[in-house]
Amino acid sequence: MLFVLSILEYKTYNQVLGVDKTASQDDIKKAFRKLARKYHPDLNPNDATAKDKFQAINEANEVLSDPEKRKKYDEYGEHWKHADEFEAQKRARQQAGAGGFGGFGGTGFGGQGGAGFGTDGGGTYWYSSDGQEFSGSSADGFSDFFEQMFGHRTRGGGGANAGFRGQDFHADLNLSLRNAAQTHKQILTVNGKNVRITIPAGVANGQVIKLKGYGGEGINGGPAGDLYITFVIADDPAFKRLGDDLYVDVDIDLYTALLGGEKLVDTLEGQVKLKVKPETQNGTKVRLKGKGFPVYKKEGQFGDLIVTYSVKLPTNLTEQQKEMFRKIQSMN
Repeated sequence: MLFVLSILEYKTYNQVLGVDKTASQDDIKKAFRKLARKYHPDLNPNDATAKDKFQAINEANEVLSDPEKRKKYDEYGEHWKHADEFEAQKRARQQAGAGGFGGFGGTGFGGQGGAGFGTDGGGTYWYSSDGQEFSGSSADGFSDFFEQMFGHRTRGGGGANAGFRGQDFHADLNLSLRNAAQTHKQILTVNGKNVRITIPAGVANGQVIKLKGYGGEGINGGPAGDLYITFVIADDPAFKRLGDDLYVDVDIDLYTALLGGEKLVDTLEGQVKLKVKPETQNGTKVRLKGKGFPVYKKEGQFGDLIVTYSVKLPTNLTEQQKEMFRKIQSMN
């Protein structure tokens, strides 16, 4: 089964508010107020997308209406939150030729003669504390920190020329309960790129998976961000899911409940015939082993299907039928 889903087309804050890069503060304020009124969730109770749009509008206004944040955004775009790190990196490049980031005797960030971050001039980061240095991959956690924050370490000449990791993307992927019960493929369109993924049977509502490298592009050679997909599984009209078990209500008539009989019951894989015991009470539950939801990433394992009988009383009785029930009543 193959589906095509378009998600996460990146929009600039200017595009969100519908203003150009040279817009004045007054223009931004007017655009924000107009869009905030239009997409306020309280005014759009039946629009599932209104909340997300309203949040995006608020975020765009928060940045563009703040001169300092706007300046960073104009220069660094979607990576504006890392502007301070960018500026520190620029200063580090200028000082890298002296053998350290900080400029105080080559010891790096942190102050004269004290602890700090530095480089050996060949792209290897180090941490210095009271004269002791831990370099490269042997620096416990430090190289990992730089690689996570900035993307990678540059080898060879040129000093600490680190790249910045791209922005992570987040998206919801809507599935029906029956689709979630089957392993199937989907094609996601992320910023114009098609990504084919296989969704294992048994995924849960709210479960998150990560697609490494499918987020925003990195800067200055840094790695791309990641794409986080949250599964949103719609309620099914017949089945209720709790963990790996499914629950279903099945109507039976009074006569079958009293005398016993057979009843066809729906499962995810078709119908099964159940024997109804005589004198079955309303609300009686029957457990069908292995007829529930598939267990995530456990081939051949399934939860159970719990059937609840709902006894339906006859209506529009004839006088003859009523008389029959009166006779039965008088016998008790």
